[in-house]
Amino acid sequence: MPEGIREDWKLQEVLHRALELLPNLSIKAGCLDEAVTAYRRVLVKPWNLVPLRLARVQKDLATTLLYGGFEVNLPSQLQVKNLTTPNGNIEEVILLLLILLTKMAVQEIDWDAEIMDHLTFAFSTTGLFESLAVHVEQILPAVYDRTERWYILALCYSAAGQNEAALNLLRKACGSSEGKHRPHFPSFMLGAKLCSPYPNHAREGIQFSREVIELAKHQNEHFLGQGQKFLGICYGAAARTSIQDYERTTFQRESLNFLSDAALIENNDPEVIFSLSLENAVQRNLDAAYDNIMMYSGMMIGSSRRGWKLLALIVSAQQRFKDAETIVDFALDEAGRIDQLELLPLKAVLQVAQQKPKQAVETYRILLALIQAKKELRLQAKDFDQVEAFRHEALTERKLEMEAWQDLATIYADHSSSLDAKACVEKAKLIEFFSPRSWHITGKLFETQSLYKEAFVSFSISLSVEPDYIPSIISTAQLLIKLGMHSLPLARSFLMNALRLEPTNHDAWFNLGLVSKTEGSLQQAADFFQAAYELKLSAPVQKFE
Repeated sequence: MPEGIREDWKLQEVLHRALELLPNLSIKAGCLDEAVTAYRRVLVKPWNLVPLRLARVQKDLATTLLYGGFEVNLPSQLQVKNLTTPNGNIEEVILLLLILLTKMAVQEIDWDAEIMDHLTFAFSTTGLFESLAVHVEQILPAVYDRTERWYILALCYSAAGQNEAALNLLRKACGSSEGKHRPHFPSFMLGAKLCSPYPNHAREGIQFSREVIELAKHQNEHFLGQGQKFLGICYGAAARTSIQDYERTTFQRESLNFLSDAALIENNDPEVIFSLSLENAVQRNLDAAYDNIMMYSGMMIGSSRRGWKLLALIVSAQQRFKDAETIVDFALDEAGRIDQLELLPLKAVLQVAQQKPKQAVETYRILLALIQAKKELRLQAKDFDQVEAFRHEALTERKLEMEAWQDLATIYADHSSSLDAKACVEKAKLIEFFSPRSWHITGKLFETQSLYKEAFVSFSISLSVEPDYIPSIISTAQLLIKLGMHSLPLARSFLMNALRLEPTNHDAWFNLGLVSKTEGSLQQAADFFQAAYELKLSAPVQKFE
Protein backbone atom coordinates (compact mmCIF):
# COMPACT_ATOMS: atom_id res chain seq x y z
CA MET A 1 0.00 0.00 0.00
CA PRO A 2 1.31 3.50 -0.78
CA GLU A 3 2.74 5.31 2.20
CA GLY A 4 0.70 8.17 3.52
CA ILE A 5 -2.66 6.42 3.37
CA ARG A 6 -4.15 6.73 6.82
CA GLU A 7 -4.89 3.55 8.74
CA ASP A 8 -8.55 4.41 9.25
CA TRP A 9 -9.18 4.27 5.52
CA LYS A 10 -11.22 1.29 4.35
CA LEU A 11 -9.30 0.82 1.09
CA GLN A 12 -6.79 -1.70 2.50
CA GLU A 13 -9.55 -3.78 4.12
CA VAL A 14 -11.55 -3.82 0.88
CA LEU A 15 -8.47 -4.91 -1.09
CA HIS A 16 -7.61 -7.66 1.38
CA ARG A 17 -11.19 -8.92 1.30
CA ALA A 18 -11.10 -8.95 -2.51
CA LEU A 19 -7.85 -10.96 -2.45
CA GLU A 20 -9.63 -13.63 -0.38
CA LEU A 21 -12.84 -13.67 -2.42
CA LEU A 22 -11.24 -13.93 -5.89
CA PRO A 23 -9.89 -17.50 -5.43
CA ASN A 24 -13.22 -18.58 -3.90
CA LEU A 25 -15.10 -17.28 -6.93
CA SER A 26 -12.75 -19.22 -9.22
CA ILE A 27 -13.36 -22.39 -7.21
CA LYS A 28 -17.14 -21.96 -7.42
CA ALA A 29 -16.79 -21.43 -11.18
CA GLY A 30 -14.83 -24.71 -11.42
CA CYS A 31 -11.59 -23.00 -12.46
CA LEU A 32 -9.30 -24.56 -9.86
CA ASP A 33 -6.07 -23.72 -11.71
CA GLU A 34 -7.06 -20.02 -11.71
CA ALA A 35 -7.86 -20.25 -8.00
CA VAL A 36 -4.42 -21.70 -7.26
CA THR A 37 -2.78 -18.96 -9.31
CA ALA A 38 -4.76 -16.34 -7.37
CA TYR A 39 -3.76 -17.85 -4.00
CA ARG A 40 -0.10 -17.92 -5.04
CA ARG A 41 -0.29 -14.30 -6.19
CA VAL A 42 -1.57 -13.32 -2.74
CA LEU A 43 1.32 -15.11 -1.02
CA VAL A 44 4.19 -13.81 -3.18
CA LYS A 45 3.15 -10.11 -3.29
CA PRO A 46 3.60 -7.72 -0.31
CA TRP A 47 -0.08 -7.02 0.45
CA ASN A 48 0.44 -6.18 4.15
CA LEU A 49 -1.88 -9.02 5.20
CA VAL A 50 -2.35 -9.51 8.93
CA PRO A 51 -1.03 -12.87 10.23
CA LEU A 52 -4.49 -14.41 10.67
CA ARG A 53 -5.60 -13.54 7.14
CA LEU A 54 -2.28 -14.70 5.64
CA ALA A 55 -2.59 -18.01 7.49
CA ARG A 56 -6.13 -18.42 6.16
CA VAL A 57 -4.90 -17.97 2.57
CA GLN A 58 -2.07 -20.47 3.13
CA LYS A 59 -4.53 -23.00 4.55
CA ASP A 60 -7.00 -22.52 1.68
CA LEU A 61 -4.23 -22.98 -0.92
CA ALA A 62 -3.01 -26.12 0.84
CA THR A 63 -6.49 -27.68 0.95
CA THR A 64 -7.20 -26.79 -2.68
CA LEU A 65 -3.98 -28.44 -3.83
CA LEU A 66 -4.47 -31.41 -1.50
CA TYR A 67 -8.06 -32.29 -2.36
CA GLY A 68 -8.45 -30.70 -5.79
CA GLY A 69 -7.39 -33.82 -7.67
CA PHE A 70 -5.17 -31.99 -10.16
CA GLU A 71 -1.57 -30.82 -10.56
CA VAL A 72 -0.72 -27.13 -10.98
CA ASN A 73 2.95 -26.46 -11.63
CA LEU A 74 4.70 -23.48 -10.13
CA PRO A 75 5.01 -20.56 -12.56
CA SER A 76 8.46 -20.09 -14.06
CA GLN A 77 9.20 -16.95 -11.99
CA LEU A 78 8.74 -18.97 -8.78
CA GLN A 79 10.80 -21.99 -9.85
CA VAL A 80 14.00 -21.26 -7.94
CA LYS A 81 16.25 -24.33 -7.75
CA ASN A 82 17.08 -24.86 -4.09
CA LEU A 83 16.35 -27.37 -1.33
CA THR A 84 13.14 -25.64 -0.23
CA THR A 85 11.48 -25.42 -3.65
CA PRO A 86 8.59 -27.93 -3.81
CA ASN A 87 8.66 -30.42 -6.69
CA GLY A 88 4.93 -31.02 -6.79
CA ASN A 89 1.57 -30.25 -5.26
CA ILE A 90 1.98 -32.58 -2.27
CA GLU A 91 5.37 -31.12 -1.37
CA GLU A 92 3.95 -27.61 -1.64
CA VAL A 93 1.02 -28.62 0.58
CA ILE A 94 3.33 -30.11 3.23
CA LEU A 95 5.53 -26.99 3.14
CA LEU A 96 2.53 -24.66 3.61
CA LEU A 97 1.08 -26.77 6.44
CA LEU A 98 4.44 -26.97 8.21
CA ILE A 99 4.69 -23.16 8.03
CA LEU A 100 1.25 -22.96 9.64
CA LEU A 101 2.26 -25.53 12.26
CA THR A 102 5.28 -23.40 13.13
CA LYS A 103 3.08 -20.31 13.46
CA MET A 104 0.82 -22.19 15.86
CA ALA A 105 3.86 -23.37 17.85
CA VAL A 106 5.05 -19.78 18.39
CA GLN A 107 1.42 -18.73 19.03
CA GLU A 108 1.34 -16.33 16.09
CA ILE A 109 -2.05 -17.87 15.27
CA ASP A 110 -4.47 -19.92 17.35
CA TRP A 111 -4.44 -23.70 17.33
CA ASP A 112 -6.42 -25.14 14.40
CA ALA A 113 -7.04 -28.90 14.55
CA GLU A 114 -7.91 -28.97 10.84
CA ILE A 115 -4.33 -28.04 9.92
CA MET A 116 -3.06 -31.13 11.73
CA ASP A 117 -5.71 -33.26 10.01
CA HIS A 118 -4.64 -31.98 6.59
CA LEU A 119 -0.96 -32.52 7.40
CA THR A 120 -1.72 -36.09 8.53
CA PHE A 121 -3.47 -36.82 5.24
CA ALA A 122 -0.67 -35.24 3.19
CA PHE A 123 2.05 -37.26 4.94
CA SER A 124 -0.07 -40.40 4.64
CA THR A 125 -0.33 -40.07 0.85
CA THR A 126 3.48 -39.99 0.64
CA GLY A 127 4.12 -42.71 3.24
CA LEU A 128 6.20 -40.39 5.43
CA PHE A 129 4.67 -41.59 8.69
CA GLU A 130 7.87 -41.23 10.71
CA SER A 131 8.10 -37.56 9.68
CA LEU A 132 4.50 -37.14 10.76
CA ALA A 133 5.37 -38.65 14.17
CA VAL A 134 8.21 -36.13 14.57
CA HIS A 135 5.82 -33.21 14.03
CA VAL A 136 3.20 -34.71 16.35
CA GLU A 137 5.85 -34.86 19.08
CA GLN A 138 6.64 -31.16 18.51
CA ILE A 139 3.07 -30.06 19.20
CA LEU A 140 2.79 -28.01 22.38
CA PRO A 141 1.56 -29.73 25.55
CA ALA A 142 -2.14 -29.44 26.43
CA VAL A 143 -3.18 -29.45 22.77
CA TYR A 144 -3.68 -33.21 23.09
CA ASP A 145 -3.87 -35.03 26.40
CA ARG A 146 -1.13 -37.59 27.00
CA THR A 147 -3.17 -40.63 26.06
CA GLU A 148 -4.38 -39.09 22.81
CA ARG A 149 -0.86 -38.01 21.88
CA TRP A 150 0.52 -41.53 22.56
CA TYR A 151 -2.30 -43.03 20.50
CA ILE A 152 -1.64 -40.75 17.50
CA LEU A 153 2.09 -41.50 17.69
CA ALA A 154 1.33 -45.24 17.86
CA LEU A 155 -0.76 -44.91 14.69
CA CYS A 156 2.16 -43.16 12.96
CA TYR A 157 4.73 -45.78 13.94
CA SER A 158 2.47 -48.73 13.15
CA ALA A 159 1.78 -47.26 9.70
CA ALA A 160 5.57 -46.94 9.24
CA GLY A 161 5.96 -50.64 10.09
CA GLN A 162 7.51 -50.00 13.53
CA ASN A 163 5.02 -52.06 15.52
CA GLU A 164 7.31 -52.51 18.51
CA ALA A 165 7.58 -48.74 18.98
CA ALA A 166 3.82 -48.44 18.54
CA LEU A 167 3.16 -51.11 21.17
CA ASN A 168 5.49 -49.38 23.64
CA LEU A 169 3.42 -46.21 23.29
CA LEU A 170 0.15 -48.10 23.66
CA ARG A 171 1.43 -49.75 26.83
CA LYS A 172 1.82 -46.24 28.25
CA ALA A 173 -1.63 -45.19 27.06
CA CYS A 174 -3.23 -48.27 28.62
CA GLY A 175 -0.90 -48.61 31.61
CA SER A 176 -1.35 -48.05 35.31
CA SER A 177 -0.22 -44.42 35.06
CA GLU A 178 -3.48 -43.66 33.25
CA GLY A 179 -5.60 -45.74 35.62
CA LYS A 180 -7.25 -42.68 37.15
CA HIS A 181 -8.53 -41.51 33.77
CA ARG A 182 -11.27 -42.93 31.59
CA PRO A 183 -9.95 -45.93 29.59
CA HIS A 184 -8.93 -44.90 26.07
CA PHE A 185 -10.86 -47.40 23.97
CA PRO A 186 -9.05 -46.78 20.63
CA SER A 187 -5.68 -47.55 22.28
CA PHE A 188 -6.89 -50.92 23.53
CA MET A 189 -8.34 -51.71 20.10
CA LEU A 190 -5.12 -50.78 18.29
CA GLY A 191 -3.07 -52.76 20.82
CA ALA A 192 -5.18 -55.86 20.20
CA LYS A 193 -4.83 -55.44 16.45
CA LEU A 194 -1.04 -54.97 16.56
CA CYS A 195 -0.52 -57.97 18.86
CA SER A 196 -2.77 -60.36 16.92
CA PRO A 197 -0.34 -61.25 14.04
CA TYR A 198 2.62 -61.97 16.33
CA PRO A 199 2.78 -65.13 18.47
CA ASN A 200 5.33 -63.54 20.82
CA HIS A 201 2.81 -60.78 21.65
CA ALA A 202 -0.25 -63.08 21.70
CA ARG A 203 -0.68 -63.18 25.48
CA GLU A 204 -0.47 -59.41 25.70
CA GLY A 205 -2.96 -59.23 22.83
CA ILE A 206 -5.35 -61.40 24.87
CA GLN A 207 -5.28 -58.78 27.64
CA PHE A 208 -5.87 -55.93 25.18
CA SER A 209 -8.72 -57.84 23.52
CA ARG A 210 -10.43 -58.71 26.81
CA GLU A 211 -10.37 -55.03 27.77
CA VAL A 212 -11.86 -54.14 24.36
CA ILE A 213 -14.71 -56.62 24.92
CA GLU A 214 -15.33 -55.34 28.45
CA LEU A 215 -15.43 -51.70 27.31
CA ALA A 216 -17.54 -52.55 24.27
CA LYS A 217 -20.24 -54.04 26.48
CA HIS A 218 -20.77 -50.67 28.16
CA GLN A 219 -20.04 -47.93 25.62
CA ASN A 220 -19.07 -49.29 22.19
CA GLU A 221 -21.29 -52.31 21.53
CA HIS A 222 -20.71 -52.10 17.78
CA PHE A 223 -17.04 -53.03 18.41
CA LEU A 224 -17.86 -56.20 20.36
CA GLY A 225 -17.42 -58.43 17.31
CA GLN A 226 -14.04 -56.87 16.55
CA GLY A 227 -12.87 -57.49 20.09
CA GLN A 228 -13.91 -61.14 19.86
CA LYS A 229 -12.14 -61.45 16.52
CA PHE A 230 -8.84 -60.18 17.89
CA LEU A 231 -9.22 -62.31 21.02
CA GLY A 232 -9.77 -65.40 18.87
CA ILE A 233 -6.75 -64.62 16.71
CA CYS A 234 -4.57 -64.00 19.78
CA TYR A 235 -5.67 -67.25 21.39
CA GLY A 236 -4.75 -69.11 18.19
CA ALA A 237 -1.33 -67.44 18.09
CA ALA A 238 -0.77 -68.20 21.78
CA ALA A 239 -1.61 -71.86 21.17
CA ARG A 240 1.18 -72.09 18.59
CA THR A 241 3.77 -70.91 21.13
CA SER A 242 2.46 -72.86 24.10
CA ILE A 243 4.69 -75.66 25.43
CA GLN A 244 2.00 -77.39 27.51
CA ASP A 245 -0.46 -79.71 25.79
CA TYR A 246 -3.37 -78.82 28.07
CA GLU A 247 -2.79 -75.08 27.65
CA ARG A 248 -2.42 -75.44 23.87
CA THR A 249 -5.68 -77.40 23.61
CA THR A 250 -7.49 -74.83 25.76
CA PHE A 251 -6.20 -71.93 23.67
CA GLN A 252 -7.20 -73.64 20.42
CA ARG A 253 -10.71 -74.27 21.72
CA GLU A 254 -11.05 -70.68 22.93
CA SER A 255 -9.77 -69.40 19.59
CA LEU A 256 -12.47 -71.20 17.61
CA ASN A 257 -15.17 -70.23 20.13
CA PHE A 258 -14.41 -66.50 20.00
CA LEU A 259 -13.93 -66.43 16.23
CA SER A 260 -17.26 -68.25 15.80
CA ASP A 261 -18.97 -65.74 18.10
CA ALA A 262 -17.39 -62.89 16.14
CA ALA A 263 -18.63 -64.41 12.87
CA LEU A 264 -22.19 -64.45 14.24
CA ILE A 265 -21.99 -60.75 15.13
CA GLU A 266 -19.87 -59.55 12.20
CA ASN A 267 -21.31 -61.87 9.57
CA ASN A 268 -20.52 -59.39 6.81
CA ASP A 269 -16.88 -58.87 7.84
CA PRO A 270 -14.60 -60.89 5.52
CA GLU A 271 -11.66 -60.55 7.95
CA VAL A 272 -13.55 -62.50 10.61
CA ILE A 273 -14.42 -65.27 8.15
CA PHE A 274 -10.83 -65.45 6.89
CA SER A 275 -9.45 -65.68 10.44
CA LEU A 276 -11.93 -68.45 11.27
CA SER A 277 -10.92 -70.36 8.13
CA LEU A 278 -7.23 -69.98 8.93
CA GLU A 279 -7.64 -71.21 12.51
CA ASN A 280 -9.68 -74.20 11.36
CA ALA A 281 -6.99 -74.99 8.79
CA VAL A 282 -4.19 -74.77 11.38
CA GLN A 283 -6.13 -77.18 13.60
CA ARG A 284 -6.63 -79.46 10.55
CA ASN A 285 -10.42 -79.01 10.50
CA LEU A 286 -10.15 -78.97 6.72
CA ASP A 287 -13.84 -79.26 5.80
CA ALA A 288 -14.80 -76.32 8.03
CA ALA A 289 -11.79 -74.35 6.79
CA TYR A 290 -12.81 -75.00 3.18
CA ASP A 291 -16.40 -73.82 3.80
CA ASN A 292 -15.15 -70.65 5.53
CA ILE A 293 -12.65 -69.73 2.82
CA MET A 294 -15.25 -70.24 0.10
CA MET A 295 -17.54 -67.84 2.00
CA TYR A 296 -14.66 -65.37 2.26
CA SER A 297 -13.94 -65.64 -1.48
CA GLY A 298 -17.58 -64.92 -2.20
CA MET A 299 -17.43 -61.78 -0.06
CA MET A 300 -14.22 -60.58 -1.74
CA ILE A 301 -15.47 -61.55 -5.23
CA GLY A 302 -12.20 -63.41 -5.82
CA SER A 303 -10.05 -60.31 -5.46
CA SER A 304 -7.93 -61.38 -2.47
CA ARG A 305 -4.50 -62.90 -3.03
CA ARG A 306 -4.30 -64.33 0.48
CA GLY A 307 -7.78 -65.81 0.04
CA TRP A 308 -6.67 -67.68 -3.08
CA LYS A 309 -3.48 -68.79 -1.35
CA LEU A 310 -5.26 -70.15 1.72
CA LEU A 311 -7.81 -71.93 -0.49
CA ALA A 312 -4.98 -73.55 -2.48
CA LEU A 313 -3.24 -74.64 0.74
CA ILE A 314 -6.44 -76.15 2.15
CA VAL A 315 -7.02 -78.05 -1.10
CA SER A 316 -3.39 -79.23 -1.07
CA ALA A 317 -3.89 -80.47 2.51
CA GLN A 318 -6.69 -82.60 1.08
CA GLN A 319 -4.02 -84.04 -1.25
CA ARG A 320 -5.69 -82.52 -4.34
CA PHE A 321 -2.51 -81.00 -5.73
CA LYS A 322 -3.74 -80.58 -9.31
CA ASP A 323 -6.83 -78.70 -8.16
CA ALA A 324 -4.66 -76.52 -5.92
CA GLU A 325 -2.40 -75.65 -8.87
CA THR A 326 -5.46 -74.74 -10.94
CA ILE A 327 -6.58 -72.39 -8.17
CA VAL A 328 -3.15 -70.73 -8.12
CA ASP A 329 -3.21 -70.34 -11.92
CA PHE A 330 -6.59 -68.65 -11.67
CA ALA A 331 -5.26 -66.38 -8.91
CA LEU A 332 -2.23 -65.46 -11.05
CA ASP A 333 -4.55 -64.29 -13.83
CA GLU A 334 -6.39 -62.03 -11.38
CA ALA A 335 -3.43 -60.85 -9.28
CA GLY A 336 -1.33 -57.70 -9.46
CA ARG A 337 2.41 -57.76 -10.02
CA ILE A 338 3.37 -58.06 -6.33
CA ASP A 339 0.79 -60.76 -5.68
CA GLN A 340 2.08 -62.70 -8.69
CA LEU A 341 5.57 -62.82 -7.19
CA GLU A 342 4.16 -64.28 -3.97
CA LEU A 343 1.94 -66.83 -5.74
CA LEU A 344 4.55 -68.23 -8.12
CA PRO A 345 6.54 -70.02 -5.35
CA LEU A 346 3.33 -71.78 -4.24
CA LYS A 347 2.72 -72.91 -7.82
CA ALA A 348 6.26 -74.33 -7.98
CA VAL A 349 5.87 -76.20 -4.66
CA LEU A 350 2.62 -77.73 -5.91
CA GLN A 351 4.41 -78.86 -9.09
CA VAL A 352 7.09 -80.51 -6.97
CA ALA A 353 4.36 -82.28 -4.98
CA GLN A 354 3.05 -83.66 -8.30
CA GLN A 355 6.52 -84.97 -9.23
CA LYS A 356 7.04 -82.29 -11.88
CA PRO A 357 10.51 -80.93 -11.01
CA LYS A 358 11.25 -79.55 -14.48
CA GLN A 359 8.07 -77.49 -14.49
CA ALA A 360 8.87 -76.25 -10.98
CA VAL A 361 12.34 -75.14 -12.08
CA GLU A 362 10.79 -73.27 -15.00
CA THR A 363 8.35 -71.55 -12.64
CA TYR A 364 11.23 -70.42 -10.44
CA ARG A 365 13.07 -69.18 -13.54
CA ILE A 366 10.06 -67.00 -14.39
CA LEU A 367 9.94 -65.74 -10.80
CA LEU A 368 13.63 -64.79 -10.75
CA ALA A 369 13.31 -63.09 -14.16
CA LEU A 370 10.39 -61.00 -12.88
CA ILE A 371 12.35 -60.01 -9.78
CA GLN A 372 15.34 -59.00 -11.92
CA ALA A 373 13.08 -56.91 -14.16
CA LYS A 374 11.65 -55.19 -11.09
CA LYS A 375 15.18 -54.39 -9.88
CA GLU A 376 16.02 -52.72 -13.18
CA LEU A 377 12.77 -50.76 -13.10
CA ARG A 378 13.52 -49.64 -9.56
CA LEU A 379 16.91 -48.26 -10.61
CA GLN A 380 15.20 -46.06 -13.20
CA ALA A 381 12.70 -44.58 -10.72
CA LYS A 382 13.13 -40.85 -10.18
CA ASP A 383 9.76 -39.70 -8.84
CA PHE A 384 9.65 -39.49 -5.02
CA ASP A 385 6.41 -41.50 -4.69
CA GLN A 386 7.81 -44.24 -6.94
CA VAL A 387 11.03 -44.45 -4.93
CA GLU A 388 9.06 -44.83 -1.68
CA ALA A 389 6.80 -47.53 -3.16
CA PHE A 390 9.76 -49.45 -4.58
CA ARG A 391 11.62 -49.22 -1.27
CA HIS A 392 8.91 -51.25 0.45
CA GLU A 393 8.59 -53.68 -2.46
CA ALA A 394 12.35 -54.30 -2.52
CA LEU A 395 12.31 -55.96 0.91
CA THR A 396 9.59 -58.38 -0.20
CA GLU A 397 11.40 -59.14 -3.45
CA ARG A 398 14.69 -59.76 -1.65
CA LYS A 399 13.05 -62.34 0.61
CA LEU A 400 11.27 -64.00 -2.34
CA GLU A 401 14.51 -64.18 -4.34
CA MET A 402 16.37 -65.83 -1.46
CA GLU A 403 13.57 -68.36 -0.93
CA ALA A 404 13.49 -69.13 -4.66
CA TRP A 405 17.19 -70.03 -4.67
CA GLN A 406 16.68 -72.12 -1.53
CA ASP A 407 13.76 -73.98 -3.11
CA LEU A 408 15.80 -74.60 -6.26
CA ALA A 409 18.66 -75.95 -4.15
CA THR A 410 16.24 -78.35 -2.46
CA ILE A 411 14.88 -79.56 -5.81
CA TYR A 412 18.36 -80.18 -7.21
CA ALA A 413 19.46 -81.90 -3.99
CA ASP A 414 16.44 -84.22 -4.09
CA HIS A 415 17.38 -85.21 -7.66
CA SER A 416 21.07 -85.89 -6.94
CA SER A 417 22.38 -82.75 -8.63
CA SER A 418 24.70 -81.65 -5.84
CA LEU A 419 26.70 -79.11 -7.87
CA ASP A 420 23.58 -77.24 -9.00
CA ALA A 421 22.16 -77.39 -5.46
CA LYS A 422 25.38 -75.96 -4.03
CA ALA A 423 25.41 -73.14 -6.60
CA CYS A 424 21.82 -72.21 -5.71
CA VAL A 425 22.38 -72.22 -1.97
CA GLU A 426 25.47 -70.04 -2.40
CA LYS A 427 23.35 -67.50 -4.30
CA ALA A 428 20.87 -67.56 -1.42
CA LYS A 429 23.70 -66.90 1.05
CA LEU A 430 24.81 -63.90 -0.99
CA ILE A 431 21.41 -62.36 -0.29
CA GLU A 432 21.36 -63.25 3.41
CA PHE A 433 24.35 -65.16 4.75
CA PHE A 434 22.87 -66.02 8.15
CA SER A 435 19.68 -67.64 6.94
CA PRO A 436 18.84 -70.79 8.96
CA ARG A 437 17.32 -72.48 5.93
CA SER A 438 20.40 -71.91 3.75
CA TRP A 439 22.64 -73.53 6.37
CA HIS A 440 20.12 -76.34 6.79
CA ILE A 441 20.27 -77.08 3.05
CA THR A 442 24.08 -76.96 3.22
CA GLY A 443 23.93 -79.56 5.99
CA LYS A 444 21.65 -81.81 3.93
CA LEU A 445 24.11 -81.59 1.03
CA PHE A 446 26.96 -82.66 3.31
CA GLU A 447 24.78 -85.49 4.62
CA THR A 448 24.19 -86.87 1.11
CA GLN A 449 27.97 -87.04 0.72
CA SER A 450 28.28 -88.88 4.08
CA LEU A 451 30.17 -85.90 5.55
CA TYR A 452 28.34 -86.15 8.85
CA LYS A 453 30.69 -83.95 10.87
CA GLU A 454 30.33 -81.07 8.39
CA ALA A 455 26.57 -81.67 8.35
CA PHE A 456 26.45 -81.37 12.14
CA VAL A 457 28.34 -78.08 11.94
CA SER A 458 25.93 -76.68 9.33
CA PHE A 459 22.87 -77.70 11.34
CA SER A 460 24.46 -76.16 14.43
CA ILE A 461 24.98 -72.85 12.61
CA SER A 462 21.36 -72.98 11.48
CA LEU A 463 20.18 -73.50 15.06
CA SER A 464 22.51 -70.83 16.42
CA VAL A 465 20.80 -68.34 14.08
CA GLU A 466 17.30 -69.59 14.95
CA PRO A 467 17.19 -72.04 17.87
CA ASP A 468 13.62 -73.09 17.07
CA TYR A 469 14.20 -73.85 13.38
CA ILE A 470 12.37 -77.20 13.22
CA PRO A 471 13.89 -78.72 10.02
CA SER A 472 17.42 -78.42 11.49
CA ILE A 473 16.24 -79.87 14.81
CA ILE A 474 14.81 -82.92 13.02
CA SER A 475 17.86 -83.28 10.74
CA THR A 476 20.16 -83.21 13.77
CA ALA A 477 18.06 -85.95 15.36
CA GLN A 478 18.29 -88.03 12.16
CA LEU A 479 22.08 -87.81 12.25
CA LEU A 480 22.08 -88.85 15.91
CA ILE A 481 19.92 -91.88 15.06
CA LYS A 482 22.54 -92.95 12.51
CA LEU A 483 25.24 -92.86 15.20
CA GLY A 484 23.67 -95.78 17.07
CA MET A 485 22.02 -96.72 20.37
CA HIS A 486 24.09 -94.47 22.60
CA SER A 487 22.77 -91.34 20.76
CA LEU A 488 19.09 -92.31 20.80
CA PRO A 489 18.15 -90.48 24.05
CA LEU A 490 19.63 -87.26 22.65
CA ALA A 491 17.81 -87.80 19.33
CA ARG A 492 14.55 -88.33 21.21
CA SER A 493 15.14 -85.09 23.11
CA PHE A 494 15.58 -83.16 19.83
CA LEU A 495 12.42 -84.69 18.35
CA MET A 496 10.33 -83.99 21.45
CA ASN A 497 11.50 -80.38 21.25
CA ALA A 498 10.40 -80.24 17.61
CA LEU A 499 6.96 -81.60 18.55
CA ARG A 500 6.69 -79.09 21.37
CA LEU A 501 7.16 -76.35 18.78
CA GLU A 502 4.99 -77.96 16.09
CA PRO A 503 2.80 -80.86 17.25
CA THR A 504 1.52 -81.52 13.71
CA ASN A 505 4.96 -82.11 12.16
CA HIS A 506 4.73 -85.60 10.62
CA ASP A 507 8.51 -85.85 10.02
CA ALA A 508 9.14 -85.48 13.75
CA TRP A 509 6.58 -88.18 14.58
CA PHE A 510 8.05 -90.51 11.96
CA ASN A 511 11.60 -90.15 13.29
CA LEU A 512 10.35 -90.56 16.83
CA GLY A 513 8.86 -93.85 15.65
CA LEU A 514 12.27 -94.88 14.31
CA VAL A 515 13.83 -94.13 17.69
CA SER A 516 11.22 -96.24 19.51
CA LYS A 517 11.59 -99.06 17.00
CA THR A 518 15.38 -99.10 17.43
CA GLU A 519 14.93 -99.15 21.22
CA GLY A 520 12.56 -102.11 20.90
CA SER A 521 9.32 -100.29 21.88
CA LEU A 522 7.35 -101.64 18.93
CA GLN A 523 3.86 -100.70 20.14
CA GLN A 524 4.95 -97.13 20.82
CA ALA A 525 6.70 -97.01 17.45
CA ALA A 526 3.51 -98.18 15.71
CA ASP A 527 1.54 -95.38 17.41
CA PHE A 528 4.10 -92.81 16.32
CA PHE A 529 4.10 -94.11 12.73
CA GLN A 530 0.29 -94.02 12.70
CA ALA A 531 0.31 -90.40 13.88
CA ALA A 532 2.89 -89.48 11.23
CA TYR A 533 0.80 -91.14 8.50
CA GLU A 534 -2.44 -89.41 9.50
CA LEU A 535 -0.79 -86.01 9.84
CA LYS A 536 0.91 -86.34 6.47
CA LEU A 537 -2.46 -87.01 4.84
CA SER A 538 -3.67 -83.59 6.03
CA ALA A 539 -0.41 -81.65 5.61
CA PRO A 540 -0.39 -78.63 3.24
CA VAL A 541 2.52 -78.04 0.87
CA GLN A 542 3.38 -74.90 2.85
CA LYS A 543 2.52 -73.80 6.37
CA PHE A 544 -0.91 -72.22 6.70
CA GLU A 545 0.56 -69.18 8.45
